[in-house]
Amino acid sequence: MRPPSDEPEGQSDEPEGQSQKTAAPAGTGPAGRDRPVEHRDAFVAGGAYGVLFVLGAVEAIMGSFEYSWTVGPVPAAALGCCAALLVTCLLAGWAMRSLGGALVPAIAWIIVSFVLAMPDAPGSVIITNTASGKWYLYGGAFSAAIGVAAAFVLWIRGMPRPKPVR
Repeated sequence: MRPPSDEPEGQSDEPEGQSQKTAAPAGTGPAGRDRPVEHRDAFVAGGAYGVLFVLGAVEAIMGSFEYSWTVGPVPAAALGCCAALLVTCLLAGWAMRSLGGALVPAIAWIIVSFVLAMPDAPGSVIITNTASGKWYLYGGAFSAAIGVAAAFVLWIRGMPRPKPVR
């Protein structure tokens, strides 16, 4: 159906018998076949993994500067950062339905945290050799390993099982 126009009825630029062409629906090619969308799926998945890497790195940067808060003798902030990393790995593995979903933020966290724990040329460090620092680094690495292992178990359990042959 054409939109109303200001032209008087019967006077049109189109030859008689030709109607206005309609646009093909999105996702269809010239012959009406569906175009492959694998490239879009790969692009979206790659973007999601990139966001998970950035999330792991941001958690490491924030934790590296805030790990030293304590409640009495308990390194509460370090333990909270470890718990946050564990939850991130579990949820990322579940959301991506793959082991890579849990592995990407864990790797980002480990890289950033351990780089920030190394001394620079003058010898200053961001993550110090204190109880809080040890809990943050080793507890975080352990939390990352537990999160990846749990995501692996969830991933394996979610895979379709072969049907028995009768």
